This record gives sequence, structure tokens and C-alpha cells, in this order.
Amino acid sequence: QVQLVESGGGLVQAGGSLRLSCVASGRIFIQYDMGWFRQAPGKEREFVGGISWSGGRTYYADSVKGRFTISRDNGKNTGYLQMNSLKPEDTAVYYCAAKFSMSPIPARVPSLYDYWGQGTQVTVSS
Repeated sequence: QVQLVESGGGLVQAGGSLRLSCVASGRIFIQYDMGWFRQAPGKEREFVGGISWSGGRTYYADSVKGRFTISRDNGKNTGYLQMNSLKPEDTAVYYCAAKFSMSPIPARVPSLYDYWGQGTQVTVSS
């Protein structure tokens, strides 16, 4: 089992930045690829970006490419989502997720992930 806890969400003006963190506990974090997803009210959960277990490969949704950056520190069992140039349409609950690194990436579909955090709200005002 892997437990994931997100933090860092909040209210920010358009054009601003936030950094989300995802702390993992339980099984060895380095064995898992990570993904970030978001879900706005009335919408399906949407892929934001992912990172391989080593941090050597990252991939993003087109809607956030060039604005968001995913990283991880395996020594701290923590993943990060740096969000810059935020837009009102980025408003959503953001979730981190983990999947076994033996399964292939990129993994853009929620059902491919084995563990999920509880989510953190990000609200971008115009």
C-alpha cells in the first residue's frame, strides 16, 4: 500500500503560481511512477502530467505544457507540481496518483493508477 497526501493548494490570481506537494508513505516510493490529475465541478478527472520513477521522464497534457512542471525527490518521498501562469480554467481539485513502475508510461488514464491522494483545491481568480 502507498498513502499519498497532497498539499499546497489555495486561491491565487490569474497569472500567479502555486506549488503542490505529494508526500508518499508506505511502500518504497521509488518503485512508482507518479501522475497528477485534476477534476473541476461537473467534469471528468483530467490528466495533467506524469513523471517516471527516476524522474528522468516527464510528460504533460497540452493544456498545461510550458506552464506546469512536475518533479520528484525520492529521498523525501515527495512529488511536486509547479504551476505557473495560472488561468481561471485551471481551477479544480488536484490529485496525485501512483502506479507501479513496471507498467508502461506515458499513462494518461486514471484507471492505470493504483493509489490516489485525497486531493487539494486550486482556485484561480480572474
